[in-house]
Amino acid sequence: MPKKTLTPTTPPRERAFLVGVEVHGQEHFLTLEDSLTELSLLCNTAGLEVVGELTQKMDRPNPETFIGSGKVEELKALAEDSLAQVIVFDNELSPRHQRELEKHIGENVRVLDRTAVILDIFAQHAHTSEGQLQVKLAQYEYFLPRLTGQWTHLARQAGGGAGRSGSVGGVGLRGPGETQLEVDRRAVRHEIAHLKDELEKVRARRKRHRLQRKRSRIPTVALVGYTNAGKSTLLNRLARSDIYVADQLFATLDPTTRRVELSGGYQALFTDTVGFIQKLPTTLVAAFRATLEEIAEADLLLHVVDISHPNAMNQVEAVHATLEEIEADHVPVITILNKIDRLSNPLAARSAVEHFPQAVAISARTGEGIGDLLGMLRNTLFETFSPILVRLPYQQGQLISLFHELGQVERLEHGRKGVVMQGRIPGRLVAQFKPWQVKPGEKEKEEEDVPMAE
Repeated sequence: MPKKTLTPTTPPRERAFLVGVEVHGQEHFLTLEDSLTELSLLCNTAGLEVVGELTQKMDRPNPETFIGSGKVEELKALAEDSLAQVIVFDNELSPRHQRELEKHIGENVRVLDRTAVILDIFAQHAHTSEGQLQVKLAQYEYFLPRLTGQWTHLARQAGGGAGRSGSVGGVGLRGPGETQLEVDRRAVRHEIAHLKDELEKVRARRKRHRLQRKRSRIPTVALVGYTNAGKSTLLNRLARSDIYVADQLFATLDPTTRRVELSGGYQALFTDTVGFIQKLPTTLVAAFRATLEEIAEADLLLHVVDISHPNAMNQVEAVHATLEEIEADHVPVITILNKIDRLSNPLAARSAVEHFPQAVAISARTGEGIGDLLGMLRNTLFETFSPILVRLPYQQGQLISLFHELGQVERLEHGRKGVVMQGRIPGRLVAQFKPWQVKPGEKEKEEEDVPMAE
């Protein structure tokens, strides 16, 4: 009798029911329906199976349950009918909202929000020690105000957190009169302080590396864009490397830097950064400050856009808003309209190029348009010079040397506290000189108003 072979099985996915609320007066880049579609993709990436959705439009959120009482009852019935184990709100819920919703719907169904799902995805995809530190900090800061004895479902997200009567991070000793909850909160605060200290060391190390790169005179380029726009595929194409690529949201999280050879013997350092998304959690933006500074300090940004996506222009707006939030909107940008191979009419992408100051249409997968991109990169980084007039204090000797070495000095005047320099510099360097730039109509002499070095 032949032996039976056992095939390995994967555990069933948890069943998730989605809730989207449109609050009057709150502006978002995607419609309610499109935002729920994106949330469904996020849940799928996090390992959840979406079994249904519910929407509501309202003037203001209910202070207790976020959605109206009638919708709560409807949601409870729908969750029971669909055998949902998790309810995920597309909106960010307060700790009170989550507690009250779980109380009304029942203990067997967990209530999460979009932020919790994104944090969970980041925890799965962070592989370097730096990425894990950043994600863990964001998780703990999200977790702390929600810490109660009954919130066992957050334990997985906070990396071995609090159980019904357990402790956080292995700390379980109580002082006189302390409840277990107080011990847990104190342990989480201690862990947050520790993580912040570690990330400050990371931040200082990244700053030293950036200074070394600037001294090497090799320009730095940061790839930015909405998640799943094709940044990693493009960097693989440009650098002939093999960074992990997958057709899912936040497939790559840890920043990767590669040296790219341009024609004429020129070189540049390209960094792939975390993808953006609408409603990006503020805890993540704060925790990833060290990584996001790579964007703000770059000489040039390549904004990769999935031009085949139906909400491409809305995603562009979301990226611009995030760049402004992290104070990187001053860096020069080349817009890359990617995935033209997916379009039924590729000429549509080429006409869309006209809507951006500097853009090129490409397919990172097939290589179409890469030659045009490389030419634009060389021109922008090395051949385009911008006129500038600056008043530099002597403490900024590195910038004075940079102007002499890479720029074209047309006028030079030394003063008591600094030097006035006028001429032309490579366009990629303008952002570095901006704090000391003399605008039309301003006095050129330094006197007492020379800006001091930071």
